[in-house]
Amino acid sequence: MEISALTFSGKQLLGYDSLKPYSQVVGFSTTRHGGCGKGAYASFNCTHYCGDRPEFVKTNRDILVGLLPQKPKELVIPRQTHSTCVRVISSPSSLCELDEVDAVVTNLPGYCMCISTADCIPILLYDTNRQVVAAVHAGWRGTVGRIVEKTLDTMEACFGTKGKDVVACIGPGISLEAFEVGDEVYRVFEEAGFEMSRISRRYTKWHLDLWEANRLQLLAHGVDENRIEVAGVCTYYQCDDFFSARRLGIRSGRILSGIMLLD
Repeated sequence: MEISALTFSGKQLLGYDSLKPYSQVVGFSTTRHGGCGKGAYASFNCTHYCGDRPEFVKTNRDILVGLLPQKPKELVIPRQTHSTCVRVISSPSSLCELDEVDAVVTNLPGYCMCISTADCIPILLYDTNRQVVAAVHAGWRGTVGRIVEKTLDTMEACFGTKGKDVVACIGPGISLEAFEVGDEVYRVFEEAGFEMSRISRRYTKWHLDLWEANRLQLLAHGVDENRIEVAGVCTYYQCDDFFSARRLGIRSGRILSGIMLLD
């Protein structure tokens, strides 16, 4: 599968075509290229929770900040636990409350909402009307817990966001072809009311489509299908370009996906 939306600088960042018409926002996902990391962290890991050397992470973040059209006041990177906890960043003091958080939301310009993944699905949301952004971490547990729907509910409750005003980007993550699961995981999705004919396929074992499972949640919440961009990048099969925990091991780098309102 060819990567078709690399933007900004070389091959360091994956950009999203659906956000390009909007001058008030920038969204991206990092690749494995253009940093200083070594081994399974090679080379552009910007996440400090995965065991990489702190000095390499700091250097890579400095590189990332230099690639963006505006220097962020803060890269807001929560400590994720595969929960469905959504945190609203309403002021700088909110940055102290990022443990066990898997989605972050803000209407503050200059604060880059980020999510770390390495096979799980990153989802970036932009309310074009209310000027609100969110970054969502949707692994299989977050997906079955409907974290993207809960994030949209939070955006509506706090800022008045309506699904029809949202642009959604589903970033690099493991594909249906690569995501083999046991019968117990299949049953969890089935019992949660997912349309299994739309999101699963049986080979030797069951395979699940987390891209589609999250796309269906967005549609159910009123997001227009023409405003949902799916990167179509499988981290497992494209592990030379994107981090994959299934291919590289848990002690490896992470993709950082971020979205920021510009001043």
